[in-house]
Amino acid sequence: MAESVYHPGLAIRNAPRHSAVVRVTHWINTVCFFALIISGAAILVAHPRFYWAETGAVGAPSLFDLPIPFMLGHSGWGRYLHFLAAWACLLNGAVYVVTGLSARHFRRELWPDALQRGAYIGVVFGLFPLIIFTGLAMSPAITSVVPRLVEVFGGQQSARTIHFFAADFLVLFFVGHIFMVSLAGFTDSVRTMITGHGI
Repeated sequence: MAESVYHPGLAIRNAPRHSAVVRVTHWINTVCFFALIISGAAILVAHPRFYWAETGAVGAPSLFDLPIPFMLGHSGWGRYLHFLAAWACLLNGAVYVVTGLSARHFRRELWPDALQRGAYIGVVFGLFPLIIFTGLAMSPAITSVVPRLVEVFGGQQSARTIHFFAADFLVLFFVGHIFMVSLAGFTDSVRTMITGHGI
């Protein structure tokens, strides 16, 4: 009977480029991202005005207005989808971060030795937490239990304005991410993120 021979190079080539947890959380996050963008746009169209501190309502002076149609009262489904997708994204992100830290994924794979990886670290540990906390600061149910959360941002309207700009930066990151993936080879990158193995 022939003996199997271990070849280190073969083992390295057969090892998945991305772990199953990274791949699954990536695609769950992608679905959540699009749900948040669509529902966020619905909420925005319902009230495209931004304020600061606690003051903000129809007829009140605004910090700035977006030049889009004002359709007050049409964001019910958008709010429900936004909250659902936000909680799914939060739980999914927690799984990703906890497993990534325990497996040293961030240190080994994502330590900022290039612009893209540095931006990625900034999004995971900076922009996402900011979006999460400003989102929670807009929730009366959350702030009634943790009033300090809304105080940190100077009020619910301030939190909403910061949340809007943070979301804009996240969309810009997404566009840059797709551009970099395309430069690296879109089909191979998507295959790797699905199967763990490239060409």
